[in-house]
Amino acid sequence: MSFNEPQPASEHLLEVKNLTTRFYMEDGVVYAVNDVSYTLDESETLGVVGESGCGKSVHALSMMRLIPIPPGKIEAGEVRLHGRNLLELDDEEMRRVRGAQIAMIFQDPMTSLNPVLTIGSQITEALKLHQGMNNKEAQERSAELLATVGIPEASQRLDDYPHQFSGGMRQRAMIAMALSCNPMILIADEPTTALDVTIQAQIIDLVRRLQDKLGMAVIWITHDLGVVAGLAQRVNVMYAGCLIETGPVKQIYDYPHHPYTVGLLGSLPRPGDPLGTRLLSIPGEPPDLIGLLEGCPFAPRCTYAVERCLHEAPTLEPTEPGHMVACWEKENVRKAK
Repeated sequence: MSFNEPQPASEHLLEVKNLTTRFYMEDGVVYAVNDVSYTLDESETLGVVGESGCGKSVHALSMMRLIPIPPGKIEAGEVRLHGRNLLELDDEEMRRVRGAQIAMIFQDPMTSLNPVLTIGSQITEALKLHQGMNNKEAQERSAELLATVGIPEASQRLDDYPHQFSGGMRQRAMIAMALSCNPMILIADEPTTALDVTIQAQIIDLVRRLQDKLGMAVIWITHDLGVVAGLAQRVNVMYAGCLIETGPVKQIYDYPHHPYTVGLLGSLPRPGDPLGTRLLSIPGEPPDLIGLLEGCPFAPRCTYAVERCLHEAPTLEPTEPGHMVACWEKENVRKAK
């Protein structure tokens, strides 16, 4: 079945249904992504937050079918782009989707860019593959893209290698590559992690401006809830490979229902807090994802946990329109908040 065939009608741009990914290692099976479901609409920005190792990046790589197989394996689920399930496409069809339909910016541009190829050759490759441009057209478009993302003397910098760019410039070049074919969805996987605060702000502002200009949807993966507050309309909170709370940013930030979300938000300084206000910390450590967890994965760290939490995993249930949470004690958490 070709991606270019007529596609079933869908009210959402992207639908992720029951996405489940495992890694089969010598020490056991890693339950990296567990039954994750959500939607993304056109021009929407969705934040995906959680601690390191919670499955944020693996779920995105699974959507792009970029996890190493073996040891990884997408065990179940659907990733529907305009109704077409990407997990059912053959390798050649999926290559035509990556970059052209969905593009991704990775955490570390130094390891994502090929060190022995010029910046220009890495951008023009996608333009030739997906847009059918000749070398001259691809060169001109590449210079235009570098200028768009704020790299001065763009046409002269096409012949530079990644090591000749600063960290911020390398990330801008990665954004230029990701946007080269006007994708419908941009996945930004912690793109500002290795950058200083000033450059972080510039990159975030750049993505926001480009999104307004191009009308693409953005999935912004981060551990920084402050970034999500100013960038996204909706947020997914992940823990131990599970989606535990999802909804509009303002609603979740003002009225979190999951104790993990409460802990994450409590660790952030807030404008207007009195001098000396203590930040909260979440006790304990994230669970080892080798082996299937029994009950709620957050229960060992949760001050609200009851006997049921230890033996029965909660499912996402609505609390308000568009706001869902997986917690047996959500009402008590809400009252305490």
